Amino acid sequence: MNALLAAVAILGVSASGPLMAATTAPALAIAFWRNAAASAVLAPVTLLRRRGELAALSARGRRLAVVAGVMLALHFATWVGSLKLTSVAAATALVTTQLVWVLLIDRLRGRSVPLQAGLGCAVAIAGVLVVSGFDFTVSTRALVGDALAVAGGLFAALYLVAGSAVRTELSTTAYTAVCYSVCSAALLVAVVVGGVPLVGFSARDWLLIAGVTVAAQFLGHSIINHLLAVMSPTVVSLMLLLEVPLAALLAGAFLDQSPHAGVWVGLGLILMGLVLVVTRRSPREPVLAEPPLVD
Repeated sequence: MNALLAAVAILGVSASGPLMAATTAPALAIAFWRNAAASAVLAPVTLLRRRGELAALSARGRRLAVVAGVMLALHFATWVGSLKLTSVAAATALVTTQLVWVLLIDRLRGRSVPLQAGLGCAVAIAGVLVVSGFDFTVSTRALVGDALAVAGGLFAALYLVAGSAVRTELSTTAYTAVCYSVCSAALLVAVVVGGVPLVGFSARDWLLIAGVTVAAQFLGHSIINHLLAVMSPTVVSLMLLLEVPLAALLAGAFLDQSPHAGVWVGLGLILMGLVLVVTRRSPREPVLAEPPLVD
């Protein structure tokens, strides 16, 4: 049963990139609606069943919860934006470098980085350079998309670091509801300031946005959060690396996006580097207490 659920979760997150790339709605609008829809479902449940947790949350926990939500908003804004400029394969691979960013953040905080993890970072960065190099030969537009995807990985890492302390005070349901709500509010501010339309899209775009919400927010994240109770975080993180080739295959099949042969070399290096990083980290380390939010 768990294997079946894992397969559904992987397909859910893998489909999110191609679905968002196929949507003609603005990137900020897509990011807002997928989070707002999830908040509309989770917030009432949290208020009814987890109100005590929210009331007991410390002042530091509240501050970090807001920071985590804002970082999540920046993650979605940059990564969804990257899908409009570069290939799904490149964007999905580059945003998964969040694990590398987490290690670099740990190093800046004075924590030691194991040799194998450092080697994995170097291999993954080499993969990023290979992918970006081939995209530069295609267009500067693709290169900007690559940069946004890497930024999306950085913001996802900051979200995980900020949220690790909050998760010691809140359950997964309460924490997710708070983060999605803060994220939605931050994205709404960006939408208003930027004058980005939130309505007036075609029926096809609304169906695609609904598909992203169901596939990524509910089937993807909800099932993954369940699996974390029966599988180690390391196994879940390794499992999620399958999103990179699956998203590329789906984009090739449905969006006619066939990356240059050299890009596949870069994707392979990124996956190899991330495997080295993930397998070296202890399952008890809080950064992997929840799966990467790259979909």
